[in-house]
Amino acid sequence: NSSITLSMFFIISSCFTPVFGGFLLNTMPETKLLRCGTPLFQPTPVTSCRKKMACDYSRRVIFDSFAFLATGTFTGFKTGPNNAAAAVLTSTENADKEKIALGYKRLTYLIDNWEKETTVCNSGGQDNPYIGCDRKPDKVMEYLGYKNMNDPLFRADKTLIRLQNLIPSQDSEAQAEYQDALDTWVEKSEEGSGMAYLSSWGEANPGGGKDRVALFIERSKKDVIEARDSLATVMRLLDIRVD
Repeated sequence: NSSITLSMFFIISSCFTPVFGGFLLNTMPETKLLRCGTPLFQPTPVTSCRKKMACDYSRRVIFDSFAFLATGTFTGFKTGPNNAAAAVLTSTENADKEKIALGYKRLTYLIDNWEKETTVCNSGGQDNPYIGCDRKPDKVMEYLGYKNMNDPLFRADKTLIRLQNLIPSQDSEAQAEYQDALDTWVEKSEEGSGMAYLSSWGEANPGGGKDRVALFIERSKKDVIEARDSLATVMRLLDIRVD
């Protein structure tokens, strides 16, 4: 605690200031006229004056140090850092919640528009949209946060772990449900991304073809749905709402 540390510094220093002060006073020229409770310009014995000044200064420093420790009036050290830390923590929590909400919305959009988002066509306007079209499963990895550091779900497992501290520790049921959702996210997001990666190599592998690409990308969709639903559980437990 900064206030206690600073107070101890004052108390310890008060034990040494009389010695240091006495050293300074002892170095004063013997002919110097001082005012030590006597009218100004009246010569005063230097030795007695030194003792009086050293004692007065020592008593004042010790009294001020103990008063500081007792009253805790140095509020800048006492409360300032705590308030700043709390503000930073709240800001981080809000940012994490926004990431989860935005990631949830993006995954929902991906699921609702699965074929559109995972297909790229160069058909030139032909009637059959799949003539000259290729499935692009890397879109799945992008939506899951595996392609871009700026994606809201980039390293979402770390985000979810931080937000878990908002679940009351005494609520064992909520803690267990949150942990299950976290585990599901980690498992299904990795599987969904992995299946999408396999799908991208479906035609290049021996015996592969468009059917293999479609097979793996549909398996990936199931994982993405479960991953999205795990975020829905987190949002419900943390009362995170989406527009």
